[in-house]
Amino acid sequence: MDDVVDVPEYFTCPISLQLMRDPVTAVTGITYDRESIEHWLLDGKNATCPVTMQPLTKDSDLTPNHTLRRLIQSWCDENASRGIDRLPNQRTPLDRSCLLKLIRDIRCHRSEIETLRRIDMLAVENERNRNLMIEVGVPMAIISYVANCCDENRTIGLEEALHILVLLRVPSAPGNLLIGQNDRIIKTLTWVLGCEVDNCLAVRSHTLIVLKRMFKAASSSVLERLKSEFFQTIIRLLRNGITQQVVNASLHILLDSCPWVRNRAMMVEHGAVFELIELELGFPEKKTTELILGVLFHLCSCADGRAQFMGHRCGIAVVSERILNVSQSADEWAVLILSMLSKFSGNSMFVREMLMVRAVSKLGLLLQADCATYLKDKAREILKTHFDEWRKCPCIDDTLFTRVAR
Repeated sequence: MDDVVDVPEYFTCPISLQLMRDPVTAVTGITYDRESIEHWLLDGKNATCPVTMQPLTKDSDLTPNHTLRRLIQSWCDENASRGIDRLPNQRTPLDRSCLLKLIRDIRCHRSEIETLRRIDMLAVENERNRNLMIEVGVPMAIISYVANCCDENRTIGLEEALHILVLLRVPSAPGNLLIGQNDRIIKTLTWVLGCEVDNCLAVRSHTLIVLKRMFKAASSSVLERLKSEFFQTIIRLLRNGITQQVVNASLHILLDSCPWVRNRAMMVEHGAVFELIELELGFPEKKTTELILGVLFHLCSCADGRAQFMGHRCGIAVVSERILNVSQSADEWAVLILSMLSKFSGNSMFVREMLMVRAVSKLGLLLQADCATYLKDKAREILKTHFDEWRKCPCIDDTLFTRVAR
């Protein structure tokens, strides 16, 4: 216990209660460790000085307390033999002028790679830097850089640029970043997904993350103007199945595009139904299954989608097998898919296939399970629709039809 060093109270940060490494004084006169007070102010819910409770904003001046820092450094030196490290070199906070210069360098094509790497390093450093980058327009400068790469068919700097966009959470950043530029950005990012570049996996992963966020924030006028080439590219990525992150991001994008009829038609045209069934046959993780079934439901709302589904010999089998084996969300999508097929494609092939893969029995089990009433109603509706055909089969338990008749 003799080796325990008691840190003087006035050397500790009021927020973290740890030794201050970079002491700064707020306008209220209270000194904090820079990292702690910046994180406090950037939280959004905190608009007061933690000690005095006086008003503070994220733009409040934080003045380096050089005198206190020298005292802390001297104390650290005196206690070095007891395991106390020296303070790190004091950093100068990033300011607007520095970022504006970096933006100019990108636009003027001056040392582009070095500039992009510098921005990336600063963005990784802390949240304060990222928020300041958003305020001064770094995201739009980076998007313009990637668009120029597309126009000039060059790939240098794409990995760094797209990683910056991921770090800045584009387009979730405030300020309606993408207004009026959505079509150009989607075209650009579609081009990136088809590029053969160094570290292709990282570039594609970053691109899909940006696209997924963009689709969550985009208006209907943007999503209803998507091009056939876009869906062809996304479905090709699904087919290759590079990583789980790439697959899930691609599925999110497809699901967000599904509400529009023309989008569904283009997906079906490029073989989405077949690829989704093949992907699900690989027994992916729960979230992936839920996304696959969600997209399949939407695609089965059109005749060509249902035809493609019925044309795959494992379609009904894989969907019915997921019922009661994955999650409530998967149950809902699976039953809705079978309901759609029963209603619009319930021919002899459907009836026979449902029996062969034991989907009829699975629907019977659903009637006994602890699940939503409307799902049971859907299952009962499917069974009633083809009641006469299925009751002839000797492998079906008579009690199933008793439950259906209730």
